[in-house]
Amino acid sequence: MKINNPSLFLHIIGVLLMCLVHFLTIAQHHNISADYIRPSDSLVRQNLEEWQDLKFGLFVHWGIYSQWGIIESWNLCPEDRSWNIRRGAHAQNYFEYVKAYEKLQTTFNPIQFNPEKWAETAKRAGMKYVVFTTKHHDGFAMFDTKQSDYKITDSKTPFSSHPRSNVTKEIFSTFRGCGFKIGAYFSKPDWHSDYYWWPYFPPKDRNVNYDPDKYPDRWEKFKKFTYRQIEELMLGYGKVDVLWLDGGWVRPVASSDKQGATRISQDIGMADIAAMARRHQPGLLVVDRTVSGEFENYVTPEQSVPEKPLDIPWESCMTMGNSWSYVPDDVYKPACQIIHTLIKIVSRGGNYLLNIGPGPHGDWDSDAYDRLGAVSEWIAINGEGIYSTRSIAPYSCGNDYYYTRHKDGKISYVFCLSDEGHDGVVLPLTVSLPLPAGKPVKQVELLGVGRLKFKTTADTLEITVPNNKRTAGLDYAAAFKLIH
Repeated sequence: MKINNPSLFLHIIGVLLMCLVHFLTIAQHHNISADYIRPSDSLVRQNLEEWQDLKFGLFVHWGIYSQWGIIESWNLCPEDRSWNIRRGAHAQNYFEYVKAYEKLQTTFNPIQFNPEKWAETAKRAGMKYVVFTTKHHDGFAMFDTKQSDYKITDSKTPFSSHPRSNVTKEIFSTFRGCGFKIGAYFSKPDWHSDYYWWPYFPPKDRNVNYDPDKYPDRWEKFKKFTYRQIEELMLGYGKVDVLWLDGGWVRPVASSDKQGATRISQDIGMADIAAMARRHQPGLLVVDRTVSGEFENYVTPEQSVPEKPLDIPWESCMTMGNSWSYVPDDVYKPACQIIHTLIKIVSRGGNYLLNIGPGPHGDWDSDAYDRLGAVSEWIAINGEGIYSTRSIAPYSCGNDYYYTRHKDGKISYVFCLSDEGHDGVVLPLTVSLPLPAGKPVKQVELLGVGRLKFKTTADTLEITVPNNKRTAGLDYAAAFKLIH
């Protein structure tokens, strides 16, 4: 064989070897969760399959804490953590701080609240489902619960007089009307409830501050309180597709893991909660996050992307800024990083749940709209390689190329990412890649550009990119469409 371009030949060999090593490494670590239990209910399985098609969702952390521009809820937790530092006039006295925090209810008046603006922006950006914080760990309900007056619709809250004061109902209704699946975030621990943090004892950490086995009547009241609040969400807020439960330390068997659980078991009665919720919402996905087993229908790595494809349903929940909640002058991730993260997650078989925290007046920072605007332009051209796809070997090739496949198996996609620090893609004249799962290729297109010439060997695809199409308006990532 005559080699006309030795440097190109060596480059191709290097890329293929790198892909092979990467693929073998993935193959050895593919099954990450032996504890996962696949749902037996056919309606839940159907909903889970539909949810896996959506790929890109919006997470919204919002509560009274937005008025102080602080981390959501966690300043109330008496744990010495670097990310949990109290600030302000009452920072040096824990009990005074708690009183001041709870008074935020009396000043919460987000009059710029406009869920249509959020939904329209999210839809253009290609987001397909929303998860909203109906109640975080601080116990302040962003819905009209009948179990507590610590809520946005209570007369002590100025916004209660607004016609759209039940923001959970407004958000769910608006997004549902735009075709989104609906997820209700709900915190199992409630640091405002006397049945969880009993005033007889001071709280020691994030956990219940008494022994449920020693005081079973009090714990039973907390279980009923939690059950009834979740039932309210399942009954009065239209179709709900996901019950997204946070606070994984509240579980039957305690352990000393990163969730901060004590040795005390905190059995909230998940079997009863799930059964009730599905009676009202057939097919509901229950995500009792970090609690492996029957009630964790998909897993939720936080602020991280698994390095390998997972063979179970999963979703990376990540912030657009540095914080889950609104913080003034937060630094938002650039659109390029958001798109690259989306591609990496989808190539590994997951969903991307991207969080934005509204401010105290009820709207997002302008940077959030800017980022989603840029994403919308990219998704309009390349979205077909994202939605209704699954992972396919070799999954990725180095740090530049990432594979997806349409779930019908007839089409695959290979995304070429822009170089780090650059938004524009510059494609090489010749792109040589392993064939996805060894499948033969009948046609190659560059999305937004058109058909390209190619040739294949037994296991390699070589695509020729004309010089005038190497930078043809391609921002952030280009996608090759392979028709099998």
